[in-house]
Amino acid sequence: MTDPHEINPRKALELGMDRPISRRDFFDGVIAATGIAAACSLLGARGGEDAPPALPEKPELLPDMSYPPSLTGLRGDTAEALSVPHALRDQRFWPYAGTPEPTGEHYDLVVVGAGISGLSAAHRWLEHEPDARILILDNHDDIGGHAVRNEFRPAAGKGPLVAYGGSRSMERPSAWTPEGKDLLAKLGIRPERLGKPAGRDLYAGLGMHDGVFCDRETFPEERLVVLTPGEGAARWIAELPVAEQARRDLLMLYGDPPDWFPGLSAEEKQARLARLTYSGFLRDVCGVHPDVLAFVRTMPSDEWAYGSDALGAIDAWGGADEHRYAGFQGLGLDRSKPSRYNSPTVIREWDAGEPRALRFPEGNQAIARMMAARMVPGFATASGVDDITTAGFDYDTLDRPGNRVRVRLSSPVVSAANDGLPGTATGATVGYFDGERVRTVKAGGVIMACWNSMIPYLVGDLPPEQRAALRRSVKVPLLYATVQLRDWRAWRELGIRRARFTGARWCVAELDGPADLGGHRYPRRPEEPVTAHLVSTPVPPGMSPAQGSIAGRYALIGTPYEHLEYSVRDQLARLLGPGGFDAARDIEAITVNRWGHGYAPEYATPWDLDFYPDGSPPAAVARRRHGRIAIANSDSVPAARADAAVTAAYRAVAELRDRPSRPSGGEPIPI
Repeated sequence: MTDPHEINPRKALELGMDRPISRRDFFDGVIAATGIAAACSLLGARGGEDAPPALPEKPELLPDMSYPPSLTGLRGDTAEALSVPHALRDQRFWPYAGTPEPTGEHYDLVVVGAGISGLSAAHRWLEHEPDARILILDNHDDIGGHAVRNEFRPAAGKGPLVAYGGSRSMERPSAWTPEGKDLLAKLGIRPERLGKPAGRDLYAGLGMHDGVFCDRETFPEERLVVLTPGEGAARWIAELPVAEQARRDLLMLYGDPPDWFPGLSAEEKQARLARLTYSGFLRDVCGVHPDVLAFVRTMPSDEWAYGSDALGAIDAWGGADEHRYAGFQGLGLDRSKPSRYNSPTVIREWDAGEPRALRFPEGNQAIARMMAARMVPGFATASGVDDITTAGFDYDTLDRPGNRVRVRLSSPVVSAANDGLPGTATGATVGYFDGERVRTVKAGGVIMACWNSMIPYLVGDLPPEQRAALRRSVKVPLLYATVQLRDWRAWRELGIRRARFTGARWCVAELDGPADLGGHRYPRRPEEPVTAHLVSTPVPPGMSPAQGSIAGRYALIGTPYEHLEYSVRDQLARLLGPGGFDAARDIEAITVNRWGHGYAPEYATPWDLDFYPDGSPPAAVARRRHGRIAIANSDSVPAARADAAVTAAYRAVAELRDRPSRPSGGEPIPI
């Protein structure tokens, strides 16, 4: 069989890979050539494949780097963002770094990481100390961590198309932590004002629903099957290109499955499910045909960032609905409450009710921008809920001398150390790489709101037990592609708003569907330009989430941008071609947000049964304060939720200030 990811040159031309669309491939750091050249020298590059990239022959064609959301091509965890962290990991940094040079700066707090957790930490600190001097450092060129904004300006549109490139929504805000709710209240974000995404009602009114694309990577025949709500499983199962035995198995699973564990109590049945993955349950307990396993493999990928062979059966039971995770009905388990074996988020959201998710057009970067706008004078022309999406932003203000809060982007931290013994230190020193050399600043306290797995490489004297626990914080990799389309006629023609692929590189393709907000209006006519999103989860099948994340990350880092673009074009053409879609004509821009360190996977069965739900989790050790250095980020919870990032930030601030971490009210920070 040929490699489905291999580029076919003739097909590439048909898909429009030669068209001069708004696209840039900075996989190897072309734009940041000056800084990367210094980094490559510092990291020991000697020419050849590791030589610093050359500047383009026509530098006047370089895009405007002053506004990161408008950049297309490869974004997120780019080579520019990862070169120094990877050199630290591989012990290639310090032999070439030279002697750190102090900047002479002194801050009350230095925050490592400008994501939601880092910004929340600074925001919370200012509640207690409004005149504090704070420096926030990050290795990326934008704020928000993986809550980023992708922005396009179609020629036929009346304004920009605004979309998310990472953390996309507030999942069940009624179930958020007290700290998360406290931050929303202080920012003036009232979930009931956002309402549910307008797109779902819009698309349903046009007869557009979810679908499953049975692709050639999985089945001998490609076929789109639309999942019309309320029609019953028999109709769409009849359309699947599966073996007849698999069809009978699916009808049984979605119809009237037996009690697979007769004679066991409810607790014993749940304990049995807790030792199985969903695929394992279907294969080993239900005995289904292999085509059934192939059909369900990507079912959880968009939500969990790994497949059914890694998703716990007990969480599949918890998430079962009309079209997902069938086979549990005959067990007779009480659906009014979760199992203690369910993952923490499933338990937390069990009775949260609707709406499931609320979203700003740019996703959760709106939260990050609202915090930055309140802390950094001149960064935004507005900071309210209704106008944050359409506000203007000046990134040059973020690190302006004289600001009490400064955000220094593209500045990877390389060290953090207490000034003295951890038990008696009253301050700390933080080092970062400025593109040419290591610079150091002084701080009264430091909050590590970065990837927790990097902290052992930055804080050299951590206790061995804590170092080992931090290294278990393995994030799950994923890709978010945002595609500017000329229109969405083909989607309407086919009757879909979203499709799950059963085995191709991108597991989901969907039209954007945010709510209207302030002056931002979502395209309502199929002939208008629109953005579509594709999701890819590189965790290979057959591995645990932790092992698969490492393997998937290595595969991802070695995949050139042109392969990713080709697969985006190819899959959209295969999905939408019968509806009149032409990739060369209809795709106007592509941004691929690569998150090698994406979701913070929370504890879940069957992988963490050695301590979950009845033991002490590694995160309890990993997040311990180390002198004047505290640890935040959603990794320290761990959970892939924005409110988890906020909770971690509040806890870290409280530890450094020796105050309770629970919110105590208070007035919003003055703008």
